[in-house]
Parts: sequence; structure tokens; C-alpha cells
Amino acid sequence: MAEQKAPREGYSEALIRLGKQNEDLVVLDADCAKSNMTNFYKDNFPNRFFNVGISECDLVGTAAGLAIAGKIPFANAYANFLTGRAYDQMRISVCYSNNNVKIVGHNAGTSAAQEGATHLPLEDISLMRSLPRMTVIVPADSLEMEKAVEAAYHFEGPVYLRVGKLPVPIVTKQEDNFEIGKAIKYRDGSDVTLISTGIMLDETFKAAEQLEQKGIKAEVLHVHTIKPIDAEAITKSAAKTKRVVTVEEHSIIGGLGSAVAEVLAEHQPTPLRRVGTNDRFGVSGKMPELLDFFQLRAERIVKTAEELIDIALVK
Repeated sequence: MAEQKAPREGYSEALIRLGKQNEDLVVLDADCAKSNMTNFYKDNFPNRFFNVGISECDLVGTAAGLAIAGKIPFANAYANFLTGRAYDQMRISVCYSNNNVKIVGHNAGTSAAQEGATHLPLEDISLMRSLPRMTVIVPADSLEMEKAVEAAYHFEGPVYLRVGKLPVPIVTKQEDNFEIGKAIKYRDGSDVTLISTGIMLDETFKAAEQLEQKGIKAEVLHVHTIKPIDAEAITKSAAKTKRVVTVEEHSIIGGLGSAVAEVLAEHQPTPLRRVGTNDRFGVSGKMPELLDFFQLRAERIVKTAEELIDIALVK
């Protein structure tokens, strides 16, 4: 069993480590510091932490002002409220103005779980991906989250970082190279390409193993950066396997599946199936229950890949 750790823990630890090295790093929170674990940054650097209250629009506007003043702000709030309520501020004050603000959406995807259906964002990546100049990063686990925080700090320009609340298996390795805009190939294959993002990398690994037991060789690409997406890695793999399945803990509309579909349509037309949530809102429940409810499990990935292979063989 892989060690489990909450992505927000990796996020908090990376912030503190960077804060010790860089006095221009400031952290803002919309009155969720304990849940977002930014309270630990406040404990270490009280003069570089700002709680703006439950006011996501003010959060983003203040962060933009701090960026103009030469700081590198990380603006934290629940992903559903942040990407919804403060969309206009992100559009104009951050992206249009090209300010160096890091937007951090917490409680993302099914990790919102028991906080209620309205708190469960399944469309945040879609919203952020549509913004010009916005870079969108969705780490797989706490270890990759640490790398993503550091990369976001050093990256010049707007960034959206998606952070989960609840523990998930650590499936990446310390030696894995993390570069914004570059996918990681974890497994070679010739029959189908499985492209995952975020916490679905764990289920994708399981699916690849199950497919191998059936004689199907699956290539696994992990796309931690949804935008800019690694079109070269995707088209190269698709050209080899001739079949692609995308896997995401997000709506298939506007997320990873849509991004990959756009790449393939323009550069390497390839049969594609998308595993994710299907044009619906979230529901309340425990995280494992929600993953089961939305069928975000290896079994569905395997079935989808098999159906795609069968269709191709019939043709």
C-alpha cells in the first residue's frame, strides 16, 4: 500500500520552505486558513500573511495589487467559490493585466466530499483553462504538489493551482522531473494511451496493470499541466498506440479530456474516450463513495480502453 498524505499538506510544507528563502512570497486567504493549512505559513511569517475574510473577489484584487508592488502572492480559497465568484477579478486584474498572481483552489474535486454538493467543484479547471495567460496545474499527490508550488513561485505570470484536501496515495517519486507544460510518461505501451491528471494517476496505474494482465499494453502519460498542455507528448503517444483514454476527477467538458481532444483533432486525429464526470453537479458523501458514484475507478478505465480497442478492431 502506498503512503497516503493530503495534497494540502504538501502545499503548506512547500510554502513554508519557500517563505524561508524568499521574502517576496506573501500568502492571502479567504478565512479558510485552517482548512487550507495556510495557518502554518501565518505562524512562521505573520507579517507576510493576509486574511481578507470571506470575500474571494477582494482576495484576488488584493493579490493583484501586491503583485504590482513586487510581491509574489499566493491567493487561497475554496476552489468552487474562488473560480466562480472571483472569475471577473481573475480575468481583468490578474490575466488581462498579466499580474504575477498564484491562484490556489482548495477542496478541489471530490475532496470537498462531506462539505456538501454545492462545495464540490467539477468545473474549475474548465473555467481557469479558458482564461488567456492562465497556467493551470493539477498535481497528482502531496509530493508532486510540493514541486508544483516551487515551480509556480518561479514561474512569471498567472497560475491556477488545484489542491485537494483529503489524503490520497503518494504515487509519484522524488526523482520524477517536474516541469510546467511537460507531461511525464510513466509507462510504455503500444495498444492504448491512458492520459491522466491529478489524483486519477493512482487509478490509471491500477488500470494499466489490469490491462496488462489481459494482454493489453497501455502507455501512461501524466499531464500535471493542463495549460499549456504538452501537445508533443500527446500526439507522439497517440501516433504509436492509435487509441487514447483521458482520465480526470473533473467534468469531461472543458477539462483534460477537452484539452486532449483539441490537440488530437488538430495534430493527430485519434479515437478518444473521456473518463470523468458527465455534465452534472456534485453530490454529498465521503470521498471514496464519490469516486465510486462517479465511476472514477480503474475498472471504468479498463472497460473504456477495452471498448475502444474492440471498436478499432471491428473497423
